Amino acid sequence: MKAEPEFPEKLKLEFERAETLRYGENPHQKAALYLEPGNSRPGVARAHKVQGKELSYNNILDADAAFECVTEFEECAVVIVKHTNPCGVALGVNPREAYMKALACDSVSAFGGIVALNRPLDAECARELVKIFLEVVIAPKADEEALQVLSEKQNVRVLLTDGMPNPKEPSLTMRSIAGGILVQSRDEKVFEDRPSTEGGSSSGGKVVTKRTPTESEMNDLTFAFTVCKHVKSNAIVYAKDGATVGIGAGQMSRVYSAKIASLKAADAKLSLQGSVMASDAFFPFPDTVQAAHDAGTTAIIQPGGSLKDQDSIDAADAAGMAMVFTGVRHFRH
Repeated sequence: MKAEPEFPEKLKLEFERAETLRYGENPHQKAALYLEPGNSRPGVARAHKVQGKELSYNNILDADAAFECVTEFEECAVVIVKHTNPCGVALGVNPREAYMKALACDSVSAFGGIVALNRPLDAECARELVKIFLEVVIAPKADEEALQVLSEKQNVRVLLTDGMPNPKEPSLTMRSIAGGILVQSRDEKVFEDRPSTEGGSSSGGKVVTKRTPTESEMNDLTFAFTVCKHVKSNAIVYAKDGATVGIGAGQMSRVYSAKIASLKAADAKLSLQGSVMASDAFFPFPDTVQAAHDAGTTAIIQPGGSLKDQDSIDAADAAGMAMVFTGVRHFRH
């Protein structure tokens, strides 16, 4: 749907059925895929399936989540998704390097997952993809040798979108509820502008601690907060050197998301020493700052806006950590 200046009093929707699916989220549910006429946004809905089994309802949801996340990055990136949450995201000089870094974050959850790329898939990366069981691989393009390699796994669905969407393009999103639908504008921003490592504030954020992040920390903070936007709330993301090293998703308590992310890093034998932390929303208490410090994190990025922000700032200062407020929240329900 294209965005309108205002929400109309009467919303008329017209979609065309593209296919009837085997079933919905579970085998006892029925499902179908409908397309919006005239909407040419590259993505899973209009992707060309070059091989593999029929797409399921869950495949489509997960592939959409993965592709929308990888679309955020201008650098070569790979996103691995399981149950609509990223379980590994990384940047690399090429798709293989990005994939291997993403896989290292949580190779257990990656089994049976979805892999999305924002660069054409080449044979070198494809040879790594076929080493584990994957449900879907989605990319803008793939070369012939890569497709030949993937054909060894005949059941894996390979989707080619023939392009990448503009993540900042405004549009509307919808979600059904009993007796109606919710409509909102797409979350098309990460933050207004990247905060400066020179200190002070900008329209996009500000450094609120005594210590300013280093350039390397700021790169990782920007990366981690971008990933955080695509993780279900409450979301915590640890990152280091352009790769996630721990992700905590969908918990009722933010500090438990931090603890789960730390446990996942330990299970993957990844060190959080020197990592950064991103949170999708503000910290109501300084306990999450303490959890980050205990894990070895040196810098934090979060929206800010809590009545007790100063408590978290003081905790970060006491620990010698840097903290950035973005002024933009990214709840994802």
